[in-house]
Amino acid sequence: MRWAVIRFPGSHCAVDVEHAIDVLRLGEARVLRGDAVSLEGADAVVLPGGFSHGDYLRPGAIAARAPVMAAVREFARRGGPVLGICNGFQILCEAGMLPGALTVNRRRRFVCQDVNLRVERADLPFTRGYRPGEVIVWPIAHEQGRFVAEPRTLARIEDQGQVVLRYSDPGGVLDDRFNPNGSAGAIAGVANDRGNVLGVMPHPERAVDPRLGPTDGARLFTALADVWVGSER
Repeated sequence: MRWAVIRFPGSHCAVDVEHAIDVLRLGEARVLRGDAVSLEGADAVVLPGGFSHGDYLRPGAIAARAPVMAAVREFARRGGPVLGICNGFQILCEAGMLPGALTVNRRRRFVCQDVNLRVERADLPFTRGYRPGEVIVWPIAHEQGRFVAEPRTLARIEDQGQVVLRYSDPGGVLDDRFNPNGSAGAIAGVANDRGNVLGVMPHPERAVDPRLGPTDGARLFTALADVWVGSER
């Protein structure tokens, strides 16, 4: 399987995605720059975390207008899986590929910790390795990760089942004490209406290696690989 990992100036988490794919033995991760005009035959696209273009203007605002995003949009339009992690989530929202926006955390400070996530959708290419309602653990590391949207947009994504992950307590109960950034509806991950574009604020690529901590992120990457294997048959 060929993974295109898009690295913009400041996207320092590309190496983490490469490491995850290597540890899980899921194929080849090819890092492409923001000025690329082709995805070079990729089977999946990952927009990693970091601080693309120094977070000038707004996080993800400049990267969303980079040349490579035209290829990412076309790839998604054809049904290809696109995953945005942290800053990648911000980029997808700025590019209009996902609803809503990510803004400064409720307490206006950087947060870095493991969080509990309740799986709301387990039928997407990214989440088929999980169970509906299951609570998993991934780490977060962000200062502007609070998901917000207009009331009618929030109602629409709720009605259409586009919320994929929510912050919760260890038992899966939505509790504001376990919402680390104040996201509306405790939303930690959102998909587009087709289910092939996913943005997540926590970092699944940092939850794959047992030597480093939780491994619940591994199932996201292996689920995508399993879908690709099935499509090749």
